[in-house]
Amino acid sequence: MTDLLAFTAELVDIPSVSHDERAITDHLEQLLRAVPWLEVERVGENVAARTALGRPQRLVLAGHTDTVPVNGNDRARIEGDVLHGLGSCDMKSGVAVLAELARTVSAPAVDVTYIFYECEEVEARFNGINRLFAERPDLVAADAAVLAEPTGARIEAGCQGTLRVEVRVDGERAHTARAWLGRNAIHRLGEVLVRVSAYEPRRVVIDGCEFREGLQAVRVEGGVAGNVVPDRAVVWLNHRFAPDRTPDEAVAHVRSVVGDVDGFEVVDLAAPAPPALGHPLLAALVMRTGQAPRAKLGWTDVSRFAAHGIPATNFGPGDPNVAHTAAEHVTRADLEAVHAGLRALLEQGA
Repeated sequence: MTDLLAFTAELVDIPSVSHDERAITDHLEQLLRAVPWLEVERVGENVAARTALGRPQRLVLAGHTDTVPVNGNDRARIEGDVLHGLGSCDMKSGVAVLAELARTVSAPAVDVTYIFYECEEVEARFNGINRLFAERPDLVAADAAVLAEPTGARIEAGCQGTLRVEVRVDGERAHTARAWLGRNAIHRLGEVLVRVSAYEPRRVVIDGCEFREGLQAVRVEGGVAGNVVPDRAVVWLNHRFAPDRTPDEAVAHVRSVVGDVDGFEVVDLAAPAPPALGHPLLAALVMRTGQAPRAKLGWTDVSRFAAHGIPATNFGPGDPNVAHTAAEHVTRADLEAVHAGLRALLEQGA
């Protein structure tokens, strides 16, 4: 078998920060077009490689090729059985596992579509899975799907929704020597921040998986000059919410927390997805991992598949706690465990 750690290192050394995935897409497309049992199509910087064996079920295995910006970790470095480097965890290790399966499993028990896609780490309008569902839904059609997001080689079911809002409070300008003639918007914003800081997040258990919600201030802006009472202040909030709430309910909830403000604008919203492990293929994968599933506390493209009626879950190498950090890394054990679990699923089916 290919050395998966070395293969992942090879992919890490191909730069692919979001919007710059062409080189890695070219590389993967070349690898996959050399595989005789795959039908390969490319849409922009997205590659779909499919078997066409007439099996009664089809499984999508998907991984994104982009990374967050470089943080002093752009080159791969292997130390023993650990690979360090940008994207090693999120998620070139998952991409390596899927590419290895694509070029070695010639007669799976289910038909398989391997999807390698762009721009997962940025706004939804650039997302490759989003584009494929809009332009080529035939390439993402399936009975079930697995996203090779970093999960520490455990099933992480569903995903939380994510909501970003811009909250504005107004005041009235005045000279700071005569501040009583004005109204300080930053001071007013402080009241909003106190409410956010005191927020008690819910813990919601769905199908045995505990989702932990959160509400965080992620950016603040205000002030005119060093001697002017500010007349405007803005805070951006990010709310992560469990799958038992709809997006509209999540928006209403955040409105109730911030209270009386002068502006409240939703700037980004992605729906959650409940655990969907009842599908026979996903249930079989859970059984093969030998560990109880846990909730996916972030947002992933599992949500996009769920929105199109395709049950999906997350299962990939890498500790999600180190994703997007300078210390990002992946272990050989995680790579081999995920490869073994998915290979058994492909070869034996449900």
